Amino acid sequence: MKFAASILVGVVLWNFPVPAGIEPKAWHLFAIFVSTITAIILKPFPMGTVALMGMLATTLTGVLTLEEGLSGFTKPIIWLVVFVFFIARGFVKTNLGTRVAYCFVRLLGKSTLGLGYGVVLTELVIAPFVPSNSARTGGIMLPIINSISEALGSSPKNNTERKLGSFLSQVSFNANLITSAMFLTAMAANPIARELAAKQGIEINWFNWFNAAVVPGVVSLIVIPLVLYIIYPPKIKYFPEAVDLAQSKLKEMGPMSAKEWTMSGIFFIMLVLWIVGEKSEFADIFGATVSAPTAALLGLCLLLCANVIDWRDVLTEHEAWHTLVWLAILVTLSTFLDKFGFIGWFSGSVGGIVKGWPWETAFLTLILAYFYSHYFFASNTAHVCSMYAAFLAVSISVGTPPLLAALVLAFFSSLFSSMTHYGTSAGAVLYAAGYVPLPAWWKNGLIISVINIIIWLGVGGVWWKVLGIW
Repeated sequence: MKFAASILVGVVLWNFPVPAGIEPKAWHLFAIFVSTITAIILKPFPMGTVALMGMLATTLTGVLTLEEGLSGFTKPIIWLVVFVFFIARGFVKTNLGTRVAYCFVRLLGKSTLGLGYGVVLTELVIAPFVPSNSARTGGIMLPIINSISEALGSSPKNNTERKLGSFLSQVSFNANLITSAMFLTAMAANPIARELAAKQGIEINWFNWFNAAVVPGVVSLIVIPLVLYIIYPPKIKYFPEAVDLAQSKLKEMGPMSAKEWTMSGIFFIMLVLWIVGEKSEFADIFGATVSAPTAALLGLCLLLCANVIDWRDVLTEHEAWHTLVWLAILVTLSTFLDKFGFIGWFSGSVGGIVKGWPWETAFLTLILAYFYSHYFFASNTAHVCSMYAAFLAVSISVGTPPLLAALVLAFFSSLFSSMTHYGTSAGAVLYAAGYVPLPAWWKNGLIISVINIIIWLGVGGVWWKVLGIW
């Protein structure tokens, strides 16, 4: 019944009159995309099965060739997600993740909310230096969350994820998006937005970006964990014995082993490369830049060569391979929606609606359309590349102060990923860990999206007025 309902949605859209100004191929791909997302929500089959059926539909109908349908599997960002799963296995296998978790618990472990704010603080500290939100989540935060949760008896493996892990997972995900919005250097799509703004004569640098984002960002980092604590509460809120437990466990573990030191060293190399590997200065010294996926691949190979993990660990990391399938296919569908002109048509249609409106009303409409159109995307970078410049130009044309328009669209280019598990690779990593079921993820994401919009336009709007941005 659920599968039939998903197909029905696609069939109805497929046979709907194609809107003026858009190619039939683009509309038909949109119908398949919506049908696939509907099936993912209703879950008649596992997500990987649904994604493969979506790809099959595109090839059987001639909307995409099989080669085009498989093109998402060549995207480096997809493999970054897969690599960090294997790297996280090293944290587990060496017990380094457990040691870090117990240190965390020893400092903040008396309450679940305290642990949540510990996660937030960690994200805030590392975000300016790691320019990949996926690398931060998969390589740093996920091993910590897994280790803390399992140390305190919360794991998807024994159906105790709501005890603690689900809450920490959602806090980590949303903290990742907020900090990505706060720092120009915290996400790969941010410098792209800056370049696109520069082409329209708007200067954005690290400092004016941070100055504009710091107040609404800090408010979001304080408020969102509290909201999650209310709408998606952990079953156990206090751990009075947690600090003593952590202290005794650390004593039992003794000093760090050789493999823990090896894991730490390799991770430090990856962290340095995530921070500086793509900078031009690095290329001047070493002859080439090193992207975040390449740094992760290097780390994985070093872990294998040092026997920290072995090839059997790679083969048995089932969620990594499952995530590879469904995420690559969704990225493919969203990429070709842009290539076939659907996204451009959508942007132009929204721009045509708001012409002649007061700039405040028009800009609010534009940024809401930009924000919630992320349901169509499986990548922040793809969304920015395809829609940011168009929405910025329309916003300026209706009278919005240019710097205000450029910054708000840039901030929302991180925040809009809260809504779905596929909207950014960081979401795919945490969702695949199994702590949060799909309905809860989407419900929480929608609520958080509304609260973030209120904070960033309300508190942020007042702050931007103080700064003279509008």
